[in-house]
Amino acid sequence: MKLFTIGFTKKNARTFFEMLRASGAKRVIDVRLNNVSQLAGFAKKQDLEYFLESICAMEYLHLPLLAPTLEMLDAYKKEGGDWDEYEQKFLALMHERHIENEVSRQVIDNGCLLCSEDQPEHCHRRLVAEYLNRAWGGIAIEHLRS
Repeated sequence: MKLFTIGFTKKNARTFFEMLRASGAKRVIDVRLNNVSQLAGFAKKQDLEYFLESICAMEYLHLPLLAPTLEMLDAYKKEGGDWDEYEQKFLALMHERHIENEVSRQVIDNGCLLCSEDQPEHCHRRLVAEYLNRAWGGIAIEHLRS
């Protein structure tokens, strides 16, 4: 099983869509809580869905089940919270949600987890990918970077 991840910030549309197309992923799985973000015009739900289909022949799926809560996000981003604390809380949330039972392996296989963060090191998309790999095993994770 192959799983990609990508963030859209610090990328222009050409770079973003070319990276996705070159990856071979079949679908983008949006793991943002809010998929109508103003951070990048091309990453708003309706635009993104259209561009993915037209440019990359990819499916689009929004799975907020794989997103942190607004309270977690605010504590980390707006209040300058500690990454390690955020990570532990988010891992506990995924465990409580039983995401390994709620998300289909077929959806994840050859999918690409999307979030806004440029790099995966301090992004929940990496935590989702690693959590599913621990739960299911056999997932080759590739973080798409520019």
